[in-house]
Amino acid sequence: MADDRCQSYQSASPCGRGKRGQSGYVPDKRGLNTKIHLTVDAHGMPVRILITEGTRADCKEAVHLIEGISAQVMLADRGYDTNDILAYAVSAGMETVIPPKKNRREQREYDKYLYKLRHLVENCFLILKRWRGIATRYAKTSDAFIATVPVRCIAVWAAIRS
Repeated sequence: MADDRCQSYQSASPCGRGKRGQSGYVPDKRGLNTKIHLTVDAHGMPVRILITEGTRADCKEAVHLIEGISAQVMLADRGYDTNDILAYAVSAGMETVIPPKKNRREQREYDKYLYKLRHLVENCFLILKRWRGIATRYAKTSDAFIATVPVRCIAVWAAIRS
């Protein structure tokens, strides 16, 4: 059977190498992904939101998250235990409550009771993961995606309060 069509009706591949795509996405070996970095207040509400590619380390964005924020205590997990972050937090007048990494030569002491309050950050992420629009990133642009994060948290917080 002969194909007498003059034009090919094949389209570009779905992964595409075209210029169309969602902003904030960076291709890596596992596909397109993004990571949300949050700073939350004492009530678990987001204060500052950053989006990076999914392969970027958390500690690279920590100084950008905490600069300009006045707080007495900075709670973070082991991923943020770097000398740069600790020095910046101390210079900003914050007490740091970060457990030391296992491979750190000198293990620091930290307030384990105060560290338990870090569940507020995890609760904020839990709220975001339950909403399919954020979990699967339906928003096409980074600005629209970032705008949905506080809206969702405020809506859930208001529903809990009432």
